[in-house]
Amino acid sequence: MRIVGVCACCSGIAHTYMAKEAIVKAAKAAGDEIHMETQGTIGVEDELTPQQIEDADCVLLCVDVHIEGADRFKDKKIMKIPTDLAIKAPKQIVAKIHQELGK
Repeated sequence: MRIVGVCACCSGIAHTYMAKEAIVKAAKAAGDEIHMETQGTIGVEDELTPQQIEDADCVLLCVDVHIEGADRFKDKKIMKIPTDLAIKAPKQIVAKIHQELGK
């Protein structure tokens, strides 16, 4: 499965990167291709390309705040969760994505 997404917490520091690391690790362990963008105090990092978004089966938004560029995902299946859930239960989140998409 191909997953793309964005991580962004209130302060744009710790939880943003912790959520990204946890979700990426869990998705890769499940055999998925994953690309996660971060939006924080230093701006956008690892910005998703239009091709990555187009090829994705779903979008995972691990966010606690409004993100820039959400309109890029308008025709995609989206799961939105808080960053603390991504940190605490990444394997369960990836499993839920698989269950909901039937893959």
